Amino acid sequence: MKLLTQPVKNTLETILVVEDDPTVLDVVRSILERAGFRVLTAANSTEAIRIEGGFGDTIHLLLSDVMMPDMSGPVISKLLKKHRPEMRVMLMSGYADGDMLFLNYGWHFIEKPFLPDKLVERVNDMLHSPERDQGDDHFDIRITPKASGPRTPG
Repeated sequence: MKLLTQPVKNTLETILVVEDDPTVLDVVRSILERAGFRVLTAANSTEAIRIEGGFGDTIHLLLSDVMMPDMSGPVISKLLKKHRPEMRVMLMSGYADGDMLFLNYGWHFIEKPFLPDKLVERVNDMLHSPERDQGDDHFDIRITPKASGPRTPG
């Protein structure tokens, strides 16, 4: 029987958690540390940018709340991915159906509240499975297809 609270591999992967609610931040940090992950925490996007810039090792996963007062999770994710393109992204929110908003980017999503085992299972699944395309133009309605030229009668 596999324990879901243990990392799939015996590595100490690093997760940067960005969450403006101090209680949620502490609970998520505790869950992930008990599961064997190295956890960096930030209470806002400014702190996340500072931590990311000062951390010399690999950050394997950014786990960020979607709605924060200073900068949204998707915006901070895009900024940090510019410096760490190999970093995977999982966004979390209490809003139902949020996952459809982020599939566009190849990012993962977990709905709050979640059980500790479910969080660890999702983190393990995404860290130890093939990476999704993390492009930023899939299904983006703001991108207009290029015209293929004038049609000629056939």
